[in-house]
Amino acid sequence: MSPSIPAPSEPATTATTAPALRHPRALVPVLVSLGMLVAVVSSLGAPLIPTIAAEDHVAVSTAQWALTVTMLVGAIATPVMGRLGDGPYRKRVILTGLAAVMAGSLLAALPVGFPCLLAGRALQGVGMGLVPLAIATARDALPPEKARAAVATLSLTTAAGIGLGYPITGLFAEYLGMYAGFWFALATAVAAFVATTIVVPAPPHRPTAPMDFPGALLLAGGMAALLLALAEGERWGWSSLSLLALAVGAVVLLGGWVAHSLRSTHPLVRVSLVKDRGVLVANLTTMVGGVGTYLLIALVTRYVQTPGSAGYGFGASIVVTGLLLVPFSAASLLTGRLVRMLGSAATPARMLPLGCLLSFAGLVCFLLARSSLWGIGVMMALAGLGVGVTFAVTPGLIVGGVPAAETGSAMSFNQVVKYIGYSTGSALSAVVLQAATAPGSALPTNDGYRSAGLVGCAAFLVTGVLAVALTRFGVRPRPSVVAAAGGAAAEASPEPSRP
Repeated sequence: MSPSIPAPSEPATTATTAPALRHPRALVPVLVSLGMLVAVVSSLGAPLIPTIAAEDHVAVSTAQWALTVTMLVGAIATPVMGRLGDGPYRKRVILTGLAAVMAGSLLAALPVGFPCLLAGRALQGVGMGLVPLAIATARDALPPEKARAAVATLSLTTAAGIGLGYPITGLFAEYLGMYAGFWFALATAVAAFVATTIVVPAPPHRPTAPMDFPGALLLAGGMAALLLALAEGERWGWSSLSLLALAVGAVVLLGGWVAHSLRSTHPLVRVSLVKDRGVLVANLTTMVGGVGTYLLIALVTRYVQTPGSAGYGFGASIVVTGLLLVPFSAASLLTGRLVRMLGSAATPARMLPLGCLLSFAGLVCFLLARSSLWGIGVMMALAGLGVGVTFAVTPGLIVGGVPAAETGSAMSFNQVVKYIGYSTGSALSAVVLQAATAPGSALPTNDGYRSAGLVGCAAFLVTGVLAVALTRFGVRPRPSVVAAAGGAAAEASPEPSRP
């Protein structure tokens, strides 16, 4: 295995050798636990919304903010934490994020009213920025072979954790009460904090880049406006003046952020690196694929809980609904491991279209075989196979296309792109189902689920076309980085193909 080669835009003197690991075998499990903590925190929103509305005597649309505020804060905190974590203070940033999750979990666990719960959920959103920092730690602290496997696993934790977090949340809500899930999140965060303190090493010494406060404000404002428009579109009305103004504001702020980043010496995210073909492929497939993935999850969780009196659905409990997502998690983790075992054969040009095809097949199964719970379980397993293939490949494209000093920032931006895809998929499912709901009726028709499934199929078809076009006719990584494209490009950066 050849030694690490700095990316072209990174001087060879910008980093020193990473400190020796005191607990090398424990590092990857601890980093994975950070990703699973993010999954647990995010899963405490959607399944509990009806319970929160009943417990705190608020409207369901108001209780929805328990999910929305976490996503908003996560989208803002993630790129800021990624930039701060690219310097010598990464471990401090991770511990600070865990401390915020601990404080938020405690606030949310106290039965003192909805405002306190909302403040707690906002603080929990800070934890959404932990996964990119865990990926950057794995790249710096582990040998190339182990780094590839660790990064591929970490990239799957937030998606795979959905299938674990939902049934756990459902069990707590059904048998121990709404607040038990937040106490569980607190205990998990405390354990992760202690483990991180003991196991995670300090990062290699790199010069500290000044914080780009104007860029952070522009990106935060633009992302907040965009995600708020997606989250509240159904309630406000998609043609309402308020929503249109919010959408215009998001475009203006994000456009200003791009222009500022291109001019800035030390931007929050180097947009010029995002334009790298491999990074572009990863971000586009993550976003569009995220639309289809979360649309499918939103459809399934709503469909199976619909009472059979509607002419479809199973009237399933939160626990059963969560258990139906377990095949999704198991399949995504298994497939991610198989992709890593393929090594140099797992090129993006092969794996990304395959992942899109498997996810597409999952949605086709939803269209044709949703009349039984076992059929839905098989369908979720197929979707998990697709997500496992895709998410095992895309992080390597990013890590291989940016300097080591920019890993945290670039992966954080990819997480933000993923949140946009997830929010868009959730909003699309609500829009399509609402359009299929007759006036005065509380439930959509069965045809509404068919229409929403077709939208998801279109999302994965678009993702597949983008993957084929940009990988087959754009970038061909050198042999030294082909294997890295399946996990973490720990050795070299990809170079453009020559005619």
